[in-house]
Amino acid sequence: MKGKTVAITRSARDAREFAELARAAGAEPLPLPTIELVARGGIAAEFVDAAKDYDPDYTVFMSSRAVSLLFEAAESEALQDRLRGAVTSTAVVAVGPATRAALSERGVRTAHMPGTYSSIGIGELFSRIGGGRAIIPRSGASTPFLRELLEKIGISVKETVLYDVRACADSPEWASFRAMLPRGGIDGLIFTSASSVRAFFEIMGRGGGAPGLENTRVVSIGPFTSAELEKFGVEHAAADVHTVPGAFEAVRRML
Repeated sequence: MKGKTVAITRSARDAREFAELARAAGAEPLPLPTIELVARGGIAAEFVDAAKDYDPDYTVFMSSRAVSLLFEAAESEALQDRLRGAVTSTAVVAVGPATRAALSERGVRTAHMPGTYSSIGIGELFSRIGGGRAIIPRSGASTPFLRELLEKIGISVKETVLYDVRACADSPEWASFRAMLPRGGIDGLIFTSASSVRAFFEIMGRGGGAPGLENTRVVSIGPFTSAELEKFGVEHAAADVHTVPGAFEAVRRML
């Protein structure tokens, strides 16, 4: 991959693992801050109250950012102890290694993690461990897929909304991307969520005209991201493992 430029739909802060992988392979990483997470007010108090009323058996975290936002909100709302108690009184489920690491940093032990790091993997996990009640702190942009899947297999679900998602403003990274893309300077592009797909096309459309990705190898991190790319008619490959290293391996094979 020496001399190749690979972009990813994450900010520089959230793309550090990707940047390390790219540079180790001789490629130049280009983080694209595509979506902004806008935390709602009072989310820690809402979660604590919901957990008290609902008395869940499981707390399911679907991203490391959900962990960070919830625990940071608890600090600002002076609810650290109550939040930690509400979470640790349940069996904690992390969707994947990054989410498990974020929980571990806050002293929370993960009881379960699926073999497939996705909503489908969470469903497979619960089909094995049995019924009960689960509380899931989530994004306002989340689809009902996970809740409906768990309810079909006998899990009662309570969701609390932590944040909303919106497309980022333009940035120097986007200026570089726009300049390089028509010249064939973007060799690979990794999309990390369905929201990032929608935001990508919104941001690119601000300059007038649709982006041309015909000369760029496009990879999606998972099935929901792939479904969104298909809506926009983007030819792409899907990562076998739904993680940043899995997506990077997919683009590495293509390049």
